[in-house]
Amino acid sequence: MEKRRMKKLNVTTSLLGFGCMRFPLDESGKINRPVSEAMLLDAYRSGVNYFDTAYSYHNSESESFIGDVLAQLPRESYYLATKFPSWMLKKTSDVREIFDIQLSRLKKDYVDFYLIHTLNQGFWEKTLSLGVIEECERLKKEGKIRYLGFSFHDSYEVFEKIIKAYPWDFCQIQLNYMDTEEQAGMKGYELAESLGIPVVVMEPVKGGSLARLPEDVSSVLSAVDPDASPSSWALRWVGSLPNVKVVLSGMSAPEQVRENCSIFERFEPLNDREHDAIQKASEIFRKRIRNGCTGCKYCMPCPAGVNIPENFKIWNEYGMFENIDHTRWSWNEALPADAKPDRCVECGQCEAACPQGLSIIEDLKTLQAEIEKAIR
Repeated sequence: MEKRRMKKLNVTTSLLGFGCMRFPLDESGKINRPVSEAMLLDAYRSGVNYFDTAYSYHNSESESFIGDVLAQLPRESYYLATKFPSWMLKKTSDVREIFDIQLSRLKKDYVDFYLIHTLNQGFWEKTLSLGVIEECERLKKEGKIRYLGFSFHDSYEVFEKIIKAYPWDFCQIQLNYMDTEEQAGMKGYELAESLGIPVVVMEPVKGGSLARLPEDVSSVLSAVDPDASPSSWALRWVGSLPNVKVVLSGMSAPEQVRENCSIFERFEPLNDREHDAIQKASEIFRKRIRNGCTGCKYCMPCPAGVNIPENFKIWNEYGMFENIDHTRWSWNEALPADAKPDRCVECGQCEAACPQGLSIIEDLKTLQAEIEKAIR
């Protein structure tokens, strides 16, 4: 398994990290524990030593589940990351109260990597005004937090402000070959590198969008390496950046664990020819995708019942693949009528919560008209 050293922290992590927000589910909609446990342990045995969860993942079930599984392993053999839910912050004492809940769920005495979750301009201002960093520093002095960082969803300008405001141990950003100019983007990566701050990357496969490519895109890549999967191209692109110390993959099936581990067990950075192929593919891809929804579900639940991520998934899949039969089935059979865009009341709650800053209300109107026209 490829390993990366965080020089700033004198820590060595597996380049592949296990993102614990997309486990397979059972019939009741909860984590399928036997399958998910086997996936985690398979990854661990393959050399993965970085496990990333959060307070809210899987309807707040993820931390407890991860705590149970990792209890089987020597504590010093892995790194555990979780996050403070910045949107729940109302008063300073919330920091310790929520952290204590997380430690209890995780059944651990300390967290290796603790992040202030999904920072944007508004949450950052609240973080400063209520002394969140100071509270986390106290927890560090008590040995309950080893390394303090943040995950980020806003513009580069906000990222620059946050990363320069405090000597962070690490940071976590969204980055993939389609999002080089979105959010922190490559400029943010380069800034973190110049400051000596290790980078953890989320959404390297853009919520799965880079795992299945249309023919005109995939042909560009397969001409260079016909045996490489689309996911491997995306993961290797991110892993080729030297200051990326962990590439988080939200693996949701055993075969994804096997494939991703095999990629990082024999990891090779992209060469010049492969970089050129990625550039050509991304140019084609950008012309197809409708909007940048990653399916993170921060916009949910919608007060009017609209299933925003599912609507955007159908729309983006139509744009990328133009499979009318699949689009018709998804729209007419898989998506309930009361979850479609025409139920939107334009309250704006979703746009305020969206990490991608999408124009959700207008996009919902556009996608309804476009899909209905396509499937007639």
